Amino acid sequence: MRISCGARQNVQTPPTYARWYKDFAYTGGIPFNATRPSFVTPPLKTLRYFPLSEGPENCYIINRVPKGHYSVRVFFGLLEPGVDNEPLFEVSVEGTLIHSLKPGWTTHDDQVFVEALAFLLDGTASICFHSTGHGDPAIISIEILQVDDRAYYFGPEWGKGVILKTTSRLTCGTSKPRFDEDYSGDHWGGDRFWHPIRTFGQNADEPRSTEGSIKQASDAPNFYPEALYQSAIVSTESQPDLAYTMDVDPNKNYSIWFHFAEIDATITDAGQRVFDVLINGDTVFEDIDVVDMSRQRYTALVLNTTKAISGRTLTITLHPKKGHAIINAIEVFQIIDAESKTSPEEVRALHALKKALGLPNRFGWNGDPCVPKEHPWSGADCHFDQSGSKWSIDGLGLDNQGLRGFLPNDISKLRHLQSLNLSGNSIHGSIPSSLGTVTSLEVLDLSYNFLNGSIPESLGQLTALRRLNLNGNSLSGRVPAALGGRLLNGASFNFTDNAGLCGIPGLPTCGPHLSAGAKVGIGFGVSLAFLLLVICSVCWYKRRQNILRAQQIAARGAPYAKSRTQLSHDIQMSRHHNHHNNARTAAENGPSLLS
Repeated sequence: MRISCGARQNVQTPPTYARWYKDFAYTGGIPFNATRPSFVTPPLKTLRYFPLSEGPENCYIINRVPKGHYSVRVFFGLLEPGVDNEPLFEVSVEGTLIHSLKPGWTTHDDQVFVEALAFLLDGTASICFHSTGHGDPAIISIEILQVDDRAYYFGPEWGKGVILKTTSRLTCGTSKPRFDEDYSGDHWGGDRFWHPIRTFGQNADEPRSTEGSIKQASDAPNFYPEALYQSAIVSTESQPDLAYTMDVDPNKNYSIWFHFAEIDATITDAGQRVFDVLINGDTVFEDIDVVDMSRQRYTALVLNTTKAISGRTLTITLHPKKGHAIINAIEVFQIIDAESKTSPEEVRALHALKKALGLPNRFGWNGDPCVPKEHPWSGADCHFDQSGSKWSIDGLGLDNQGLRGFLPNDISKLRHLQSLNLSGNSIHGSIPSSLGTVTSLEVLDLSYNFLNGSIPESLGQLTALRRLNLNGNSLSGRVPAALGGRLLNGASFNFTDNAGLCGIPGLPTCGPHLSAGAKVGIGFGVSLAFLLLVICSVCWYKRRQNILRAQQIAARGAPYAKSRTQLSHDIQMSRHHNHHNNARTAAENGPSLLS
């Protein structure tokens, strides 16, 4: 995989038209137009830089990487041209520090990138950039190219716990810098960059070249390009020794690889060219006869040795015993022991805490919390577990950092935590009961936040706890009896400035204690009574509305009702009057039959 940092779309670059993928979703930082510090830098137009405001550690985290052996290469960039604008920072791969940029790196073609061979075994690739206060890290490209699992095997010390950082890679007798792809090399070689060196010293040697084919060059596991052996440097009579000196980091082990092929037409048989190879004056190979050891001319021969270097220079000398010395290419790697990483479960717990508390970008908290050891996460204290060969978190100090949010249950996965200080922030919510399972906890300071609810009974299980500060919150309820009893054994606990706490000396006396079931029952009864009150209120309101509506209707029909009532009254009076008159006439006249 090749990544064009800061690119918004995939691109292809000449002359090989290699495909570079955009870097969306791999990291943070800010995309910007790229200034290439060297012509060997890939011809890409963008970079990504990481201002200190985004934290001292920034990483590319690449997922779904198949397990295997990889060549990892990072090209650095500039925001503006000029040596005065070159940033200085450090680079780590899988938590192991592999490179520190030195002043003047922009003026050396072989320093505008860093390259290392590493085993990636957990399905991800983590490449991090660590600020040192001298400019913002700026990255043009990242390459992660798979190589043979046995590539660059150098002895019993080689293995999955070792990283080989490229210190120098020279192709001799030519002036053209080339990558493996320029040589039409096998892709399993990792597309190595070969820095050209035509001479080790003026008038001290002579270049040689051939267009003839070279046997056994592209063999597994290193798959060197055949063209690498088609040029060479040969010593002369005036300067019999071939010597080359390079700068290295002191007190390190180095793996040095020598490449030979007899391409000089004047050498036709074994025994005509014999020489020794020395490193810093110590003979590492004696009586080298290329034709004899490779069985024939125009055949590749590769020799490797490991050397501990105490000083800051590494000098390779080829001392002839018969004829002149010859060299086609040299590779020098610094052997770096890969760092053990932090327990994945604890890393996930810290990421959950980072998200829950809204940790500011200035903290960084990217990559591995404990490694590189030179760049641990801010606020995190680490301890190496010899039995599990992993780092663990034994302390967190994030007091007075303006943190908000809440405490997640995942905090309990920090199983080796001995001290947790989150005081003086604006954390709200309740104290997770799962915190009581961190039995190693000795100091817990959550004072002066906005925590509410009760103190979990589980905190009473923290038998190692000797200091507990919960003052200055909004906690309520009874302090767990187990915590109260611990005060008699010299522990220092502070529960003040919590208006609702009770149950230990110095706090108010608690009222009748209700069980959880009783509290649920009371809550249910109150809810039911409230529901009935609402229903009754609604019924009363509807009945009242009906009465008012009836009165309004009656008021509108009153005049008509009055006229009907008067008419009925008149009719009744008339009937009554007529009846009275008729009765009087009959009385006066009397019944006719009696008469």
